[in-house]
Amino acid sequence: MPEQGNWFVVFAILGWPVVALGAYLFRPALEATAWTIVGSLLFLPSNAGIKFDMVPAIDKSLVSAMSAFVGCAILIKRPKVVPIGLGVFPFLILLYVLGPLFTSLSNGDTLVYGPVVLPGVGMYDGTSASITQLITFFPFLLGQRYFQGDRAVQVILRVLVIAGLIYSVLMLIEIRVSPQLSLWLYGYLPSTYVAEMRYGGFRPVVFMQNGLAAAFFLMTALIAAVVFWRGSSVSGKSTRAAIVGYLFVVLLLCKSAGAMIYAIACGPIVRFAGPRMQTILAALIVIICLLYPLFRIAAYIPEENILGVSSFFNQERAESLGFRFEQEKQIMARTAERLIFGWGRYGRNRVYDENGKDVSVTDGAWIITLSQFGIVGFLGQFGLLGLPVFWAFRAIKRDQVRGEEQLPLAGLALIVSISLMEQIPNASISSWTWLLSGVLLGRSQRLLRRRFSSTSAIRAAHINRSLHQTG
Repeated sequence: MPEQGNWFVVFAILGWPVVALGAYLFRPALEATAWTIVGSLLFLPSNAGIKFDMVPAIDKSLVSAMSAFVGCAILIKRPKVVPIGLGVFPFLILLYVLGPLFTSLSNGDTLVYGPVVLPGVGMYDGTSASITQLITFFPFLLGQRYFQGDRAVQVILRVLVIAGLIYSVLMLIEIRVSPQLSLWLYGYLPSTYVAEMRYGGFRPVVFMQNGLAAAFFLMTALIAAVVFWRGSSVSGKSTRAAIVGYLFVVLLLCKSAGAMIYAIACGPIVRFAGPRMQTILAALIVIICLLYPLFRIAAYIPEENILGVSSFFNQERAESLGFRFEQEKQIMARTAERLIFGWGRYGRNRVYDENGKDVSVTDGAWIITLSQFGIVGFLGQFGLLGLPVFWAFRAIKRDQVRGEEQLPLAGLALIVSISLMEQIPNASISSWTWLLSGVLLGRSQRLLRRRFSSTSAIRAAHINRSLHQTG
């Protein structure tokens, strides 16, 4: 029996490789990979999985990553492209995959909080966490390796728009009848009705972990649609403008302030700003995200000003934000005791009172990762997700991107950057998040390699000419 839900949870999760096989047999390779991963995010059950002893939980993230990895390895001819050096990425991969081993080795002590006893963790737990991290990382590797071609970015963005249009229909159903689809199909709700109540109605959840994640995904589909709207021909502009308008209306009905802020701020930028300006903004967002723990430790975040602005729009949300700030301070104070490798999993990273009650609330992925795996784990995860933006910036800055591809590449860079920013207030990193970052890195590498090859050819020709003249 699954951890929660009915037996159809097991059927859906274990049957997903069959769905992936069909995609690889009947669709182009890149589309099949994208649909295998985004389809699992949208339609498989959230916060549920199948657990066996000695192996990581089999959930939507693991089964999609493994299905795509096997599909690419067996059914796709490996590209012959040899990318230029990865720079800091191999080091970040080691931090992300092997960091949990060092975390476990440094957390062998037993923690006692009143009646609550948290046993130490060891090599077995560290190995299990490292295997989970490695499998989670597969979509990034697939994106980097297989999505280097000329149309790769357009393919991934087109799949995103189509997926957003399909999902919007299900979201409209739940906007009308309240979050019910997961209950009807899988026998449980991944969120709660109370958490999804907003302004006299409900936020749609469908099969995602909560309404925030669903609205954020739709927002990224909206941004991708704006990319195609701007780059379309005169004859296609009205249709693509209508798609943008429709997705914006559905997003508005989702009643998610954060997703709306992203859409209102980034939509006009994608529509009117140049590709270089878009990648500059994306790079600045990534820098802020990578430095955010330092800002929090040094008290550089203007909390009072943020709360003041928030209370101007919604007092209830401002109080919730203030509570979150206080919770983060507690977790940060605890994390500072083991800042390098963190406290590990199984609740060891949380704050307990003298009665053993867990009094901490962790919403953002950044604080969860930092407290569990320390600064090593944070740099590994957030560095891998965010640094591809800088490669895209370099490619566009050095004029290695053809005109028709500049907008999609810049748009994807902006989507990746705001996906990273979303991990500050919330936790929604998925296989799809990893794939988008990997695609951005792979395509940017290919473009920069083109420049590297051209420069090498020019240099070789110059040397040959000099030798000829000397001879």
